[in-house]
Amino acid sequence: MMKVVIIGGAGGIGSSAAFNLLSAQGTYEIVLVDTRPYMITSHVMDQENALALGATPDTVRGGTPEDTLDADVVVLSAAVPLRLNSSRSVFLADNAAIVGQCLRPLKDSGFGGVVLMLTNPVDALMTWVHRQGWLSRHRLIGYTLNDSLRLRTGIAYALGVHPRNVDAWMIGEHGEGQVPLYSRITVGGEPVVLTTEQRAAAEEYADNWYARHVALDSGRTSTWTTGLGTARLIEAIATDSGTVLPASVVLDGEYGVHGASLGVPVELGRDGVRRVVEWDLTPGELHGMQQAAVRVEAAVADLDAVSAVR
Repeated sequence: MMKVVIIGGAGGIGSSAAFNLLSAQGTYEIVLVDTRPYMITSHVMDQENALALGATPDTVRGGTPEDTLDADVVVLSAAVPLRLNSSRSVFLADNAAIVGQCLRPLKDSGFGGVVLMLTNPVDALMTWVHRQGWLSRHRLIGYTLNDSLRLRTGIAYALGVHPRNVDAWMIGEHGEGQVPLYSRITVGGEPVVLTTEQRAAAEEYADNWYARHVALDSGRTSTWTTGLGTARLIEAIATDSGTVLPASVVLDGEYGVHGASLGVPVELGRDGVRRVVEWDLTPGELHGMQQAAVRVEAAVADLDAVSAVR
């Protein structure tokens, strides 16, 4: 049984990830940790009844930060409340403080599991955590699957097909520096080249999704997508499947990037990232990756400056 501790488990994304794990392959001890104990109790009371409909003998309970010390996977979804904004970068300093506080017990304990970072801006936070020197890049994974899902949905709308039939990848930064791989689109397994109009429609959907959603001022994040996507990543780790999925990983020369964390295709297994999958990219796509790395480096430099002042 794999022990999965979700920090921020009372929130929408954390509780959604827990719920989706109940129907994922593998067997899990799911532990929800949060500063809101009544919300944790509410989710546990609800989800423990859902266990009767599950396919495997999972367990779910509330816990404390000490539960992270022997966890196989720690999911970090804790963050400041969502507010109207134009970029995830506005949350960097505040969320870095939360991430630092949540991971401090692991840093001092010789933690041997995998950290799955959902807190944004994920690439800058991943880079910042890795540079503290206590967690290898293979055991530090950032969630970026939603970018590819939004691109696939945008392409599906442009082509008039169902999103599940579209395979397309968004790599680079989780944000303004995202890099769509138009050179690798398939529909029903067959390569497809988008027209100028179709590409524009797909880009409009994918590039503006976040801004449109935040403008609703609903106070909620991408709860269902991120919860299901997180469960799929954990499932790939738990089953040691070698499944290739997009995720943010600190790069060590792959795609010409050194030391910055960016979204790339990765092969996942029991110990985290087995390898970064390197595809042949067009010159424009490679340039996009370089520019994304510059953006992440600048964000980390800003964070270091703020931390020094504090």
